[in-house]
Parts: sequence; structure tokens; C-alpha cells
Amino acid sequence: MKSTVETLSPTRVRLAVEVPFNELKPSFDAAYKKIGAQVRVPGFRPGKVPGRVLEQRIGRPVILEEVINDAVPKAYDEAIRENAVRVLGRPEIEVTKIDDGDVVAFTAEVDVRPDMELPAMSSLAVTVEDVAVSDEEIDEQVSALRERFATLTGVDRPAETGDYVSIDLEATVDGEPVEDGSATGLSHEVGSGQLVDGLDEVLVGMAAGESSTFPTELPAGGAAGGTADVSVTVRSVKVKELPELDDEFAQTASEFDTMTELRGDTRSRLERVKAVQQGAQARDHLVEALISSVEVPLPESVVAAEVEWRRHNITHQLEETGLTLESYLVSEEQSEEEFQAELRSNAEKAVSSQLILDAYADQEQVGISEEDLTQHIVLQARRFGVTPEQFAQQLTQSSQLPALMSDVRRNKALALLLEAATITDESGNPVDLAAVRGGPAAGSGVPAAAAEDGTEEDGREAAAVAVVDEASAVPTDVGR
Repeated sequence: MKSTVETLSPTRVRLAVEVPFNELKPSFDAAYKKIGAQVRVPGFRPGKVPGRVLEQRIGRPVILEEVINDAVPKAYDEAIRENAVRVLGRPEIEVTKIDDGDVVAFTAEVDVRPDMELPAMSSLAVTVEDVAVSDEEIDEQVSALRERFATLTGVDRPAETGDYVSIDLEATVDGEPVEDGSATGLSHEVGSGQLVDGLDEVLVGMAAGESSTFPTELPAGGAAGGTADVSVTVRSVKVKELPELDDEFAQTASEFDTMTELRGDTRSRLERVKAVQQGAQARDHLVEALISSVEVPLPESVVAAEVEWRRHNITHQLEETGLTLESYLVSEEQSEEEFQAELRSNAEKAVSSQLILDAYADQEQVGISEEDLTQHIVLQARRFGVTPEQFAQQLTQSSQLPALMSDVRRNKALALLLEAATITDESGNPVDLAAVRGGPAAGSGVPAAAAEDGTEEDGREAAAVAVVDEASAVPTDVGR
């Protein structure tokens, strides 16, 4: 077999392949066997009809067509390997010559991974926000905890904004009850606006046992958008009482003896949360910096496929919530052209990041172990609320395992980049990703092997992998 490669653009090549007939014997044998099993010839068992007899009976062209269909994909794969072509997506194949008994020739145009100049990993630098926790943020967290220990106490007075009432509701249209338009014993915070329009205004000033009727627009159901008369009856009025923020509260709401200790622990927890956010920022900022600094020729067909995939995914998600793309665009005050432009911009960024990370993975000879794949499947299964076995089965059935392996490889490459990059906060302090994940000794997301048996460098890299992997930095696959 002979093959040549012609560069059509930085992202596309044309292969010209010639296969001599003496190399087509396996394909002829396969064609005779396949067609012979379908043709009934007196005197021969199915599948045992000699080739010359088949050709006499159904014609040489039919045999050649089956041979070509079998041989061309195999020859294409061999040409790709021989010429080390890094393909993206599917080729456009055209058979250009069939010289029976001599040669079969075809061309294949296909997108390829472009060459690009990558910055040295050690030259990369990103800045993230400082880890700063204000007293107001601590107050907010303590207030939320305080709300959890609030109690409701009945009062003998008309309802006020902020009170909690138990109410019965019944909606009617022209005197007829609305289907699913009644409820009893609803608990509602006056002024929250969580039920129908106009309710809170009516409730203010009503006491237990009193009723009132008001008109409102129905938000849902068969009569959605129409006006109904809603009758509301107040069963009880209660006021929320919050506990005092003292040491007794700290002992009730936590394992601490004093409010000082509770607030100190709250500060530490907020600092850990913001440290993890630093890691996510470092990841995002690094990818953004690479996209802006590396010139990446984009294969048009790959970008188009990414746009189409994203559009299909969004449409499917909207349909699951009962919406259409058209209604969604109206609610977002976005035109079809603006939506499509946004899709394309996001698709170009995604393809660029994937190609860059693939290039770094090639440069650093990043491999994927069975353990890498297993850990990623376990993590993703947890996110989707299924067992690892179920998630792996879904991947296999949808032929998405190769895409997942590509994601894992890119995540490992990104982890190497984060490990090599200089990461500082806005105050100029270095940020250590091992510290972001709690450090190997803390066991916060770092694989046990790195924490127990690995070196400090192994632990830092494992922490970087955990930061990247936990956020699914590259969720799509080039050339899907």
C-alpha cells in the first residue's frame, strides 16, 4: 500500500492511498463469505459457495463493492498510523480509482490536530483572590445557624409582616372551584411572596379565624394566566423567636462551649471554602490565559459539531422542564442570532482549551491508568447520583468511554500545568494547591497513595488533580 499526505490547511489534510489487489485477498475472502451466506446456490451449502461461482451468479461488481467497503476503512486506518496523522472526527472518503486486478485508490480528507507553540509550563503565572473573611460574613453564617434554632410561638393579634400563619386557600373562577386550586393548613411567612400575588397584602391585619377574598392571576395549572377569586382563612398566627447569641446557644448549636470558639470555627471553615475557591479560580484563570496566549487554528467541522452538540444539549434540558428553546429565548430577551453567536463563542473556547491541553498531554507523555479512570468514574457517578457500575454501563452503552478517557487525560495535563505554574493571590502570597485541598496529611480529596506513600511532590500533584477533577474542567470532547 502507498499513501501520501497533502496539507490543505493548518487543521485539515488529504490522504491519497493506493492499495494493490494482491493486498485485498482478506477482503475478498470476507466478501465471498458474507455474500455466500446470503445467496442460495444449488449444490452448495450456505457460506461454502466458491468465489468464481458467486461472481458468475451475481456479478463481479457486487463482489468488488463489498471488497471496497471492507478494505478502504482498514487502509485508511493503516495510512493514518503510517503517516502519524493526528485526526479529529470522521474523514470524507472518495474512491477515485478501481482498476480491477491492479489497484484501488481513494482520497480521505480529515481534520487534524494543529501544531501550536506552547508556553513553557514553568513560565505560566496566574493571580487569584485573597482569602479574606470579614466579620459580616461570619455574622451571616451565625445568623443562618441561629435561624435553624428559632421557635414559633402563637400570638393573639392580627398578622404582621414577618409572622408565620397557618392558612386555608380556595380558588374559584366564576364561582366554580379551580382544579388543584385549594389547600389547607399551609404554613406561610407573611411578606415572603412565595404564594400567589396579593396574598401577603391581604394577610396583614387578619387574625386567627378571619377570612377574606381577593382576585389574583393564577400562575399554573389548566387556568394559568386567568384571573381567579381566592378565599383565604387564617387558622393561626405565630411569631418567630430567635435564641440569644450567647455561650448557651453555642453549646446547643455546636460542639463549642463559647460563642468566641464558635465564631472562630466559622471563620476557619469560611477560609477553607475560599481556599478551595482559589484553586478553582487558578484552574479557570490558567485555562483562560492559555486560550488568550496560544494561537490555536480551529477545525471548522469540529467547532460546528461542538455548537450542534451544545444546542442539542440545551434544547434537551429545556424540554425536560417543559420549555422550548423559543420560549427560553423570549424569557431571556435574546434573539436566535445572539444565542447562536454565544454558542459558537463558547464552543470555540472549549475546542481551544481541549486542543491546548491535548498538546500538553502529548508533550508530557501523559498516560491514563486504570486507577485514574476508576477514580474519575466514581467521582462522576457520585455527582449524578448513580452507582459507579451504573455510570460505567451508561458510558459503554452510549460509546462515551473514549471521550471520558480524553477528559481524564486533559485533567491530568491541567493538573501538571497548575503544579508547574506560579500561583499567587492579589497580595502577592504564593498559593499551594496542596493547602487548598487541605494537604495530603488532612486527607481532603488527595488519593490515599499520595498521602501515605508518596513524596511531597506527589501529594501536591495529587492535590492539583483533585482540584481539577472535582470541577470537571473539560467536560466535552473534541471531535465527538
